[in-house]
Amino acid sequence: MAAQHRPTARRVALGHELRELRKQAGFSIAEAVEGMAFSHAKLQRVETGLQDLRSAGDLRKLLTRYGVTDEEDIEKLVETQRDAASQEWWTPHTAYLNSGMPRFLGIEAAAQEIRAYHPNLITGLLQTEEYARARHEIAKAIDETTSEFVDHSVSVRMKRKEALTLDSDPTRFWAILYEPALRHVVGGVDVMREQYEEIIKLAGLTNVTVQVLPQTMRGYLPVHDFTILHLGDSLPTTVQADTAWSVVSMADKPREVGRFSRRFEALSRSALPPEETPNFLHQLSREITA
Repeated sequence: MAAQHRPTARRVALGHELRELRKQAGFSIAEAVEGMAFSHAKLQRVETGLQDLRSAGDLRKLLTRYGVTDEEDIEKLVETQRDAASQEWWTPHTAYLNSGMPRFLGIEAAAQEIRAYHPNLITGLLQTEEYARARHEIAKAIDETTSEFVDHSVSVRMKRKEALTLDSDPTRFWAILYEPALRHVVGGVDVMREQYEEIIKLAGLTNVTVQVLPQTMRGYLPVHDFTILHLGDSLPTTVQADTAWSVVSMADKPREVGRFSRRFEALSRSALPPEETPNFLHQLSREITA
């Protein structure tokens, strides 16, 4: 893919900077918005990177309250806000996204490195379009979703994958796939064979690592999926986990990040080496068609 087309990280960066400035100034969110033209709920969403203030005047007032007086620093933040105010690529799909997904997509797009584990299915960034569509179709009657919802969801998932195949600065991705998830047939034999080939192809990229966790392993085994998103040195690493209610839960507290990082490291030690992944998937392909 020739051109880089991913959402800007500026909104996430601006929100993090404003949160740090507020804390340094000793204000709670409620105290920070006293007399302002926006609510504490909006400021909370701004700080989490979910939206921007839009008004340069509101941003300047907020910075004045936080004691920021250097005009050069203020102009940098105003410029960041101006860039962050542009619409993201997923905006047309927002009505079809589960709770918390817009924020997750923003942080995922800003990530320099992503580590993911899923015990029940092939993680989203590795899915083929047919596998993703089959997963949604299976759940359609249960979750009471529509064909339009499925189309939008699959479109978003395929767009997210583009970050792995950019010619310039692609996202580094490390996935651990549990063997039962790979053996679970979704959409039929042909869909699974195509899916195995897709994983092998992506695992051959220099920025992608895929390990298989054998079902015979006896070490630590989390029962829930999670994703660790490294945003670089200037932004906090964030952890995402899904809940039973399809709500995306996210945290960037060091204690939570450390806990999930240790989980991933434990899984990696129990998993097969990355170089064994192609042979393992070729064997699964032979077994599924036997």
